[in-house]
Amino acid sequence: MQPSPSSADPHALARRGLSLAADGRALVGIAGSPGSGKTTLARAVVDAANEQAGEPVAAYLPMDGFHLADATLETLGRHERKGAIDTFDSWGFVALLERVLAERDHPVYAPAFDRAVGEPIAGSVAVQPGTRLIVVEGNYLLAPTDPWSRIPPLLAESWFVATPEEERLRRLVDRHTRHGRTPEAALAWARDVDGANARLIEPTAASATLIVDGGLPVGAA
Repeated sequence: MQPSPSSADPHALARRGLSLAADGRALVGIAGSPGSGKTTLARAVVDAANEQAGEPVAAYLPMDGFHLADATLETLGRHERKGAIDTFDSWGFVALLERVLAERDHPVYAPAFDRAVGEPIAGSVAVQPGTRLIVVEGNYLLAPTDPWSRIPPLLAESWFVATPEEERLRRLVDRHTRHGRTPEAALAWARDVDGANARLIEPTAASATLIVDGGLPVGAA
């Protein structure tokens, strides 16, 4: 782990990721708490890697595609804390990561999460045979409990996006209001639900390969 955060420079991180995939296919994990900016950074790294390579050699793979459906969460009594570690198909996510490392002669399809409808959409992401760098992004990539603990050995490196709590809270309230919650409900969800998840996620930064500064706009530093 780095002693201080590195700049959230997607071009530098893309070069780093491509070097890890120089001899084949590599998974790089970007972890962080809700509102840290990990999704924005992951997408920017993929775009920068494809630009540098001059062809589509990198793909973005979000953990959020493995959210359990709302109907399933209602049945389990977990809908009111959607986003918690036990509201994902964790075993399915681990199995997918194993597949994309092992299956390189055909496309591997994965789900993504559609915030407009609040549900995962099957087959939204395609990892093509020519994909060398896969940027995996999610809250719990470094969680120490099974099956999440099976993820780090699959990763060439893990990068943790560290962002001040106040900034994360601001971003979360903005996100939740844009997706239909009242400002009061958005703040309550950001503090109580997202906040509880962050208390679980933040300590996992200690096992990351690299700490990235998420407090600035991507590429600002």
